[in-house]
Amino acid sequence: MMNARLKHNGSRPPEEWGIRRPFHWGHALVICLLMAALAYSADRTDIGEGVAMSTDAALTGLANLVGFEREPSAVGRGISSFAQRSWPIVVSRERRVDDLGRNFDPDADMPWWSHIETRPHPVTGEPIEYLVQPVGYLTYVVGLMVTTIEIAIWGTLLALFLAIPLTYCSASNYTPHPLLYVLGRSLCSLSRAVPELISALIFVVLFGVGPFAGVLALGFHTAGFLGKFFADDIENADRGPQEALHCSGANPVKVLRFAVLPQIMPQVFAYVQYILERNVRTATVLGIVGAGGIGLELIGQWNMYKYGHAATILLVIFVTVVILEHITQRLRRRII
Repeated sequence: MMNARLKHNGSRPPEEWGIRRPFHWGHALVICLLMAALAYSADRTDIGEGVAMSTDAALTGLANLVGFEREPSAVGRGISSFAQRSWPIVVSRERRVDDLGRNFDPDADMPWWSHIETRPHPVTGEPIEYLVQPVGYLTYVVGLMVTTIEIAIWGTLLALFLAIPLTYCSASNYTPHPLLYVLGRSLCSLSRAVPELISALIFVVLFGVGPFAGVLALGFHTAGFLGKFFADDIENADRGPQEALHCSGANPVKVLRFAVLPQIMPQVFAYVQYILERNVRTATVLGIVGAGGIGLELIGQWNMYKYGHAATILLVIFVTVVILEHITQRLRRRII
């Protein structure tokens, strides 16, 4: 009787159930089309040439390592040239006293840990005084990095401030009106679509050269990420506690505060931590377009082929990112 009923309903009995094949001809066709598209794209983007050059450099290094002499590749020569010119890193700073201005007083204006040396001119032999700061350039770069971190922090705070209304409007279960939902999601997409460098160029034109343009560029770009992430988590939160509070007479704001936020708070801290670290890395290059930070110094030293100075800047950026990640992880563990 049961088997007849199943057959009548168009279903098969349990003993006739089977597992579908994991792959069929349609999957093979899709894979072939994707491989053909990737092969065409690889030819357009010189992937093959880059892989060949990298392989040649790796084989050359391996051959030299085991004792065989082999002509260095173009990539190998570039790596060797950069390594030789970027080491040792530059931490000191030297400037001619004459370039410091007439108002410079060695007794009153002498920077910390610095001294004046007298050296003969390489051509005329005339004695020239130099202000030597043993860690002057490193101190200067650290100061620029502090400014960069400040830009990233303020950009993250601005992104949080803008993301709050975007999140409320972009969550389908809390938005006041469907049109606000469409508007909120559209603004989040627009914010993410405009790169920081492009928005930084616009804000530099509007507000002039300086860190404020970098703060605005980072804030408006990352607000779209936070708004989307927060709204998605609110939509995916467990509905049970929300319905319980709603049935007890709580308004949507109280439901959001006491039933949703405790659930998504770990993700919120993780997103903010990611955005802050991302903003620190991004703020290091905003100086290229005049938006403040360490980027202008980096591109200037790189264009003048002063790889020792550039290596110092890159090292400071790397150490800063590692320390910042360690601090944010500890704060996240303490808060959560």
